[in-house]
Amino acid sequence: MVQTGARAVDTLRDTAAFAQGLERLGYHRIWYAEHHHSPAIGAFPPVVLTAHAAASTSEIRLGSGGVLAPNHAPLTLAEQFGTLAALHPDRIDLGIGRGPGTFDETIARALRRGAGPTTDAEYADDVAATLSFLVDEVALGPLPEPWLLASSPAGAALAARLGLPVAVAHHIRPDNTQAVLERYRAEFTPSRWCERPRVLLCVEAVCAETAEEAAWRIGPMDVIKAGLLKGLSEIPFPTPAEAAAHPFTEEERQALAAFRAQQAVGTPETVIHRLAELTSETAADELMLTTPVYDLGDRIHSYELIKKYSGATAAS
Repeated sequence: MVQTGARAVDTLRDTAAFAQGLERLGYHRIWYAEHHHSPAIGAFPPVVLTAHAAASTSEIRLGSGGVLAPNHAPLTLAEQFGTLAALHPDRIDLGIGRGPGTFDETIARALRRGAGPTTDAEYADDVAATLSFLVDEVALGPLPEPWLLASSPAGAALAARLGLPVAVAHHIRPDNTQAVLERYRAEFTPSRWCERPRVLLCVEAVCAETAEEAAWRIGPMDVIKAGLLKGLSEIPFPTPAEAAAHPFTEEERQALAAFRAQQAVGTPETVIHRLAELTSETAADELMLTTPVYDLGDRIHSYELIKKYSGATAAS
């Protein structure tokens, strides 16, 4: 996130500090998402952030979650992440997604050099080509670990057909989670990348000593989500104080409460219990936690509390 009043360079500086902090806590992996034309989320290429964090750490896995295939040539993705994997063996993940990374159609077309939205067949071909180039053209040593991001049954079907581990976007479309998992597990075909279905579930998790403090820290993201409900995507990431003063409508409050109930926000006891529920409900092999908190120290403290009470080992 790029906080209100902060400079992009400050956010980038925080990236290394965050990675170092989570490595010290013993977390297993961090992924960086591709976004464009958003004042709240910087347009920082995942491959660059991955390289920067890898140079600043020594053990934690790093990668994209995800890099968006329609915006890039498959060979370019293979070259970039293949090079990273050679420089940082057994530490690089290549998470691939489909969306444009922006709500602005002009920006989406600029990213795709004037091309329109990608069809299902084109996306599938791009993912398959990227994997093929990794093996046949780029392999410089250890390969990056490929994942496919999915928030719909169609994405799950592609991951299953290609035999890839799947990262399920429960933090974006929780109502689709069970359908995604059922489709993926029913249709999975083993491959060189994965012998059995393998599921990473991404959950929004904000932990604090009290429920009130957790609600205060998630407040800025509530403002962003309320804006999205109205079709507004260019909202700056506010301070917690600004978020507390935001005039939510009753309809927005109900929608936000319903969404939050499917995530993990609150005290350590509440968060750990909810994460255990989600693990049981989904049989996920791994949980990835996304913590959209304004202050870097508060963000890391959330991970500290979760680690202390549960030993969770993934982050975003």
